[in-house]
Amino acid sequence: MKHARRAFLTPVPRAASFAALNAELERQCLARLDEAAGRDRRPVGERLGADLAALMRLPASPFEACDVVAARASSTALVRYRGADYSVPTGHAHQAVVVKGSVGEVVVLAGADVIARHRRAYEKGALVLDPLHYLALIEEKPGALDQAAALQGWELPPAFAEMRRLPEARMGTRGKREYVQILRLMGIAPMPVVSAAVAEAIRRGVIGFDAVKQLVVARIEGRPPRLDPRAYPYLPRATVRATAAADCAALLSGRAA
Repeated sequence: MKHARRAFLTPVPRAASFAALNAELERQCLARLDEAAGRDRRPVGERLGADLAALMRLPASPFEACDVVAARASSTALVRYRGADYSVPTGHAHQAVVVKGSVGEVVVLAGADVIARHRRAYEKGALVLDPLHYLALIEEKPGALDQAAALQGWELPPAFAEMRRLPEARMGTRGKREYVQILRLMGIAPMPVVSAAVAEAIRRGVIGFDAVKQLVVARIEGRPPRLDPRAYPYLPRATVRATAAADCAALLSGRAA
């Protein structure tokens, strides 16, 4: 360890991230494989090969370099780990969970299921919230949409504000609930996919959760969307009738309306 610290960590290296630091340390280690060190003049790589042949096999499953602790979610769906609070979906409030803390990430599990994943916070009393964790509760109480602490500072593309304004102006509280349902789609699809679907729904004039959901699914599946106009009775309908020979004659003569 002293040799490694003196060779690779003196002076203290600087890197943009732990991944970048590990990549640089790996590069330096690989560069030394052809060098000789100590009294044995064989290359380091040859000596390493002999050591590896004498070692036991690695475990079948990879080792997780993390701290594992048992915890319980609070009534406000928060889990405390090392002095910081992390949100979980509100459906897991009051439940026992397992927290895995690594250098840069905190993962919360309920049984074998990952229910939350956050960046690691080192400040005492830090509060790390995921807005998606609270949307199910806000959907039941849409009046709390503007006051919910978890949603404060949540930066969304401009199309979301327009999507909220249109159904809320038409349907009031019901429209606000539909907007929350649209936000919940980000639990099954990345924000860029949902944002693109919201913008397309506005462009098509099909404002509502069902339309955005169909557009999101179509984008995920890589197919054209199939929107049923009967689901949007408030939109203007186009009347298409069978073509008659007289219509064609009128068109050719320039008398068509």
